[in-house]
Amino acid sequence: MPMETNVPAECSEDVPNSGPAARWLLSGLLLLAIVLLILPTPQGMTAQAHRLISVAALMAGLWMTQAIPMAATSLLPLVLFPLMGIATAKDTAKSFMEDSLFLYLGGMLIALGIERWHLHRRIALGIVSLVGVSPRRMVLGFSLATFFLSMWISNTATTMMMLPIGLAMLKVVEEEDAESGRIRSQQLAVPLLLVLAYASTLGGMATLVGSPTNSVAIGIYRRQRPDAPDIFFSEWLLACGPLALFYLAVVVLSLMWKLPGSGPQDEQLRKVLAQRLRALGPMSVAERRMSWIFVATACLWILREPLVIGQVIIFAGWQAWFARLIGWFCADPELPEKLAARGAISDATVAIGMSVLMFVMPSGQQARPERSIPLMDWNTAVRLPWDMILLFGGGFALASAFESTKLAEWIAHSLQEPLSDQPPWIVVAVICLILVMLTELTSNVATVNAILPALLALAAPLQLDPRMLLVPATLASSAGFMLPVGTPPNAIVFSTGRIPATEMARRGLLLNLVGIPILTIGTWLLIRPILGIP
Repeated sequence: MPMETNVPAECSEDVPNSGPAARWLLSGLLLLAIVLLILPTPQGMTAQAHRLISVAALMAGLWMTQAIPMAATSLLPLVLFPLMGIATAKDTAKSFMEDSLFLYLGGMLIALGIERWHLHRRIALGIVSLVGVSPRRMVLGFSLATFFLSMWISNTATTMMMLPIGLAMLKVVEEEDAESGRIRSQQLAVPLLLVLAYASTLGGMATLVGSPTNSVAIGIYRRQRPDAPDIFFSEWLLACGPLALFYLAVVVLSLMWKLPGSGPQDEQLRKVLAQRLRALGPMSVAERRMSWIFVATACLWILREPLVIGQVIIFAGWQAWFARLIGWFCADPELPEKLAARGAISDATVAIGMSVLMFVMPSGQQARPERSIPLMDWNTAVRLPWDMILLFGGGFALASAFESTKLAEWIAHSLQEPLSDQPPWIVVAVICLILVMLTELTSNVATVNAILPALLALAAPLQLDPRMLLVPATLASSAGFMLPVGTPPNAIVFSTGRIPATEMARRGLLLNLVGIPILTIGTWLLIRPILGIP
């Protein structure tokens, strides 16, 4: 009689790259990592950096192919870094818990709260009525809204704000598909979710406050080249805003490719969705309170940091006001300055604070006469995508190792000799290519911190204005569209489980490569004349 295996039902489902194909992929990637490991260490590179290259190649390959689950790949630094002498176990474990991880946690809890009280349905129906019902209109509408928001707040926070609305709209389209027999939602899911991540990244490129990467880059430039011409908010916006907007147009066109446009059935669909919106009736108490949480969180994210144009402070930001307020009630004279400093309070502080408030704020409904139901409970909260939390951690650990082993610095210094006799446009193109690919495995801020000082030092030997290298390099360090760990927005939309890793890699690789000529040509047509570079 055959032996019973008692395999759980969920284990019998198909998974990406399961079976013999996964074993061949895994074997090939392991062989590649071993070959890289036994090759001689390049001159000037540390032994730890050489070993890190083999681990990074292995992890990147596993993330792209999903030969093993992505969460399992993300745990490899905890094993390989200590065993290979790249970093200690303690330091590796610490690097898994970055500030932006808690921004993700808080944002996802707020998204779960919106879904719990069905507010997402009302928001989605309202959005569709504004942007239109055709898939192309939806992608275009969400791209423009996300791009504009990301110009003024962090791209991570923007993605967290827009994701629940995008998911809600997909759910509404799925329900309509189930009734009409169409397949719009299947065609729309990947382009719509990817455009949220990509538009957030590109919006962050357009202004100095849109991405921490830009602020860090300007800080390095001013500190290292104090006598060089400064770059003001208005100059950056005029030079990089149109460039980022053109890049967005390319991204949107690529994502709308093969999506159906307006059709004769759109008017009927519009009427059906309008009827559903009316059928929802007035907002419940829970919906209104969840709306307050969502709007308050967005406002706190948008208004936290100061808005500075040139040397003029347009808005000081509530963080500075809060620091002064605390100073009136506290005997510690240094506390206000500490609270006002960059990094003392972050978007993650807001996200976690508002998430905790959801566990306290009553929803207006009662389980028993004496017990009110809060807006959020733990049974709902445990639905968080914990595998994506590990994905964030693995990316953070890899980025930290690139910095600690000075691998990124070695790459920058290695460029000086081969670029010394090249035309300026080739120099800019090569730098953009390297940074676009490097930022797929390292954090944007870590990349800028490690690479920019060396690039600015390269400007004099290459007889170039340092801004010719600074601005395109900074933009390129944000243009990671290929891997979930490339940018936080990528990881956030990937956590929905609706985007195959191979699909993100395929579309993102094309956009990475297209970005290199866009940034290179944009440097000559926009950045040079607007910044007054000779």
